[in-house]
Amino acid sequence: MKKRYLAGCQNVQSRETQGGPSLPKRTRINERGLDKLAKLGTVREAALFETLARDAVRCKLCERLCALAPGELGNCKTRVNASGRLYTLVYGNLSVIESRPIEIKPFFHYWPGSTALTFSTWSCNLDCPWCQNSSLSKTPPDTLNSRYYSPEEIVGMAVGYGDEGLCASFQEPTLFTEWAADVFSLARRRGLYSCFVSNGYMTLDALRFLADHGLDAIKFDVKGNSQTYKQYCGGVRGDEVVWRNAKEAKRLGLHVEIVNLVVTEVNDDEKSLRQFVQRHIKEVGVETPLHFTRYYPACKFKKPPTKVVTLELAYQTAKSEGVLFPYIGNVSGHSYENTYCPQCQILLVRRDGWRLKDYKLTEDQRCPSCHAQISIRGKHVRKPGRLPLWV
Repeated sequence: MKKRYLAGCQNVQSRETQGGPSLPKRTRINERGLDKLAKLGTVREAALFETLARDAVRCKLCERLCALAPGELGNCKTRVNASGRLYTLVYGNLSVIESRPIEIKPFFHYWPGSTALTFSTWSCNLDCPWCQNSSLSKTPPDTLNSRYYSPEEIVGMAVGYGDEGLCASFQEPTLFTEWAADVFSLARRRGLYSCFVSNGYMTLDALRFLADHGLDAIKFDVKGNSQTYKQYCGGVRGDEVVWRNAKEAKRLGLHVEIVNLVVTEVNDDEKSLRQFVQRHIKEVGVETPLHFTRYYPACKFKKPPTKVVTLELAYQTAKSEGVLFPYIGNVSGHSYENTYCPQCQILLVRRDGWRLKDYKLTEDQRCPSCHAQISIRGKHVRKPGRLPLWV
């Protein structure tokens, strides 16, 4: 079954046909357009902003901190200043809904074997040229033709499909923080977990707001060092912000995993890999899972796929520096996808891509041989293997 794109599908197709042009930096909506938007269920007042002089506002959702005059859209195209107040255009405006294994994210130490109802909205606050989901991240919301999904509807859908939790993913989920917070609050009351797959370029206020409303795990996709962000991701100061947020997420008690997409001729040299590992240890500790994932050509970036030997070098570098749970990804069936006991080195979890093939940990997440405690959040879920379900 093909992935089902929801509101705005025709926009996605037409933009791909035209080559996916970059979005303008500052788009305006006239008063007539604002009046129409105000009547839509997907348009709500934003939670995080401050008012400025002359009816301008500053968005405080992500670290771009866009200052917007009346009628202006933010860099992400999901926020608009309407008469001196900031509004989100993507409250319940979803692009994809899909039931997926948690290991796909990847989360390897969080509710292993479970599935999460996974959803996304539109656009992004970064502009990475190798984006794997560019049909979503490079497309602004088609607000006037959107379909509103209520938090109750999504949580009910997760329960109905037998999912153990919820996950906001595919494009940058920070952009629909207000809706995600309402969904996660309801999910917590229904006994479901809630997680984010994020580029991590949110403000501390946004991270704490989400944690207060039920977010209990986050996977940070750290692109590389400051030069990587400056040259390839829109000139943002990303490495400092994302590592700061990863450290704060751990302090807040969230489960954290780190992913580094190793991109050919961008961040794949031995010096960059070692510096990345050392920064990981400094900011989030040796016990935090670290995934090095294989890049494939996508969007505007056409370098060849990452060499497997490079990923193996990254893994071995992490091990030599003391990281307890390094992994490589997008290399299905590789032994470095597996979890080994950091104390006695026996195989604990065998994987093939997102599939769990063998799980040897005890019920209280200990090594059956040396009884070392393995840092895993949630319980192992045993359910019949199933392909991702697009709904």
